[in-house]
Amino acid sequence: MNPLAEPDDPRRRLLIQALAAGLFSGGLSACSPLAAQMVGGRPSKLPSGTSIYRSTGTVTVNNAPVTQETQIRPGDTLRTGKDSEIVFVVTDCSFMLRAESHVVLETEKGAATTRLASLKLLQGRMLSVYPPAPMQIQTATATARIRGTGVYVESDSEQTYFCTCFGLTEVTANDDPDSRETVTATHHNKPLYILAGAKNRGSSIRAAPFINHTDQELALIETLVGRVLPPSFVFPDSRYGPPGRGYRP
Repeated sequence: MNPLAEPDDPRRRLLIQALAAGLFSGGLSACSPLAAQMVGGRPSKLPSGTSIYRSTGTVTVNNAPVTQETQIRPGDTLRTGKDSEIVFVVTDCSFMLRAESHVVLETEKGAATTRLASLKLLQGRMLSVYPPAPMQIQTATATARIRGTGVYVESDSEQTYFCTCFGLTEVTANDDPDSRETVTATHHNKPLYILAGAKNRGSSIRAAPFINHTDQELALIETLVGRVLPPSFVFPDSRYGPPGRGYRP
């Protein structure tokens, strides 16, 4: 009997379904870290020299289609198309870039190293986690300085959604320097909207709801760089674990 005819492990079933549906036709193969981890067990730290955990749909790095061999480094530009997504690692930072997004990764100016020091999310949605080192995130309407943080950001020309999932951030409205917030979060404590323009000087930053990301996704991308979420995430909270994306750390 063919042992793969009726696989008992649901991860194996998912892998076979993904292969049958052409999940890896865009350049990723069954030998990718995603495939290996789906078959072998829970996600784990990506091997040295590997940048990509998962890529679906249309994704480019420096205008070239992504493949499983693609290395993503500070200085690169990534774009995702409609119904596309990439989960990837750059040095000790980890990202989930959703559909129709455009991000520019930047190195530290004048530094001898190639540490990721800042990025610009020009459009779209991104979940990301960072080590305890200074980092800056810029969007069309906001600039955030962070350190040892997990954040979820949505960016368009009119407003930014910024959730400090955990850690410390200092957020400033680009058009209104009088609007600034310092957020210390343990578990999505204070999501914000940062508005374009300075029509309401001093009040361009407003409270926002928790939307469009999950604790499971945060746990996944932390795992890919060999870290775990803070203790405040130990006890599950149904508010932060919506349907789908069923990774369990």
